[in-house]
Amino acid sequence: QQEKEDLQGKLKLREHLSQNAGKSEATPAPSKNSDLEMKQLQCKLKNSNNEITKQSTTIKSLKNEVQEKEERVRELQMKISRLERDLNMKRHLIEDLRSRLKANQENEKTSNETLESLERKVKALAEDCSNKKASIDSLKQRLNVATKEKSQYEQMYHKAKDELEKKDLKLNNLESKMIETEYAMTELEATASQQLHGLAKQTGQALETVQKKLLLTNDKVEEFMTFVKALTRELQQSVQELRTKIKQAKKMGEVRTCKKGLSQESVQLAASILNVSTTDLEEILQVEDDEETAKAKMEFEKDEEWLQYIQKLLEAQFPFASSLMDAILQKLNEKKKLVEEYSSLMKHT
Repeated sequence: QQEKEDLQGKLKLREHLSQNAGKSEATPAPSKNSDLEMKQLQCKLKNSNNEITKQSTTIKSLKNEVQEKEERVRELQMKISRLERDLNMKRHLIEDLRSRLKANQENEKTSNETLESLERKVKALAEDCSNKKASIDSLKQRLNVATKEKSQYEQMYHKAKDELEKKDLKLNNLESKMIETEYAMTELEATASQQLHGLAKQTGQALETVQKKLLLTNDKVEEFMTFVKALTRELQQSVQELRTKIKQAKKMGEVRTCKKGLSQESVQLAASILNVSTTDLEEILQVEDDEETAKAKMEFEKDEEWLQYIQKLLEAQFPFASSLMDAILQKLNEKKKLVEEYSSLMKHT
C-alpha cells in the first residue's frame, strides 16, 4: 500500500510537470526519458496489482477474523480503481502532450529565427541605451556640480551680505570714534609736542654720553689688542733668543770638547795649513749643520703660525678668552722648558 501511494504521488508529479511543459512552448521536455519513466511506473503498477490480488486472496480467507480489515481493503480497491482510471486519463494526456511537443518543436524553429532577429535588435537598442545612459550620467554629474556651485555661491552671497551689514555697523562706529579720536589727537599733539621737545633735549644729552662711552670702550679694546700683540711678539722673540742661546751654548760645548781633544800645537798647525787664524778656525768649527738649519726653519714657521692663530682669535667673535689663554700658556710652557734647558747647559759649561 505504501509503494502504491508513492507511485501515485510520482504520477501526479509527472502530470504536473507534463502540464507545465505543455504550457511553456519555448522549453521542450525530453520525450524518451518520460516514456521510460512511464514504462517503469506501469511495471511497478502491475507488480503492485499482483501483490494486491495476492493480498485480497489472503484477506478473503481471513474474513471471519478481521472484518474491519476487509472494509479497508475494499476502500483501497476502490482507490486503486480510481488510480487506474487516473492513469488511463494521464496516458491520454501524455499522448496529447507528445503531439503538442511535436507542434511546439516546429514552432520553436520559427520562434528561434524571430528570436535571433529580436536579439540583434535588442543588442542595437542596448548599445543605444548604454550611450544614452552615459550621456545622461554626465549630464547628471554636471547638474550636481552646478547645484553644488549654486548652493556654495548662495552661501557665499549670504555670508557676504551678513559681513557687509556688520562692516556697515563697524564703519558707523568707527566714524563716530574717528571724530572722537581726531579731537583727542589734536589735544594729544599739543601735549606730545611739548613732551617731545623735552625728550629731544634729554636724548641728545644721553646720546652724547653714550658716544663718549663708546669711544672709551673702543680705545680700551684697541689698547688691549696692541697689548696682546706686543705680548705675543715679545714671547716669540724671547723664545727665539732662548733657542739661539741654547744653540750657541751647545756649540761652545762642542768646540771646548774639540779644544780639549786637540792640543794647542795641532790647532796652530791646522790654522797654518788652512792659512787662517785660530779665531777663524773656531768660527769655521762653529758653522751650523743642515739639520739644525732645517730645524730652526720649522721652529720659526711654528712661531709664525702661532702668531697668526692669535691674530685670528682676536678678530673672531666673542667669547675667545679661553682659547687665547690656552695659546699663550702653551708658548709660556715652551719658554719655561727652554729656560730649564739653557740653565742646565750653562751649568755644564
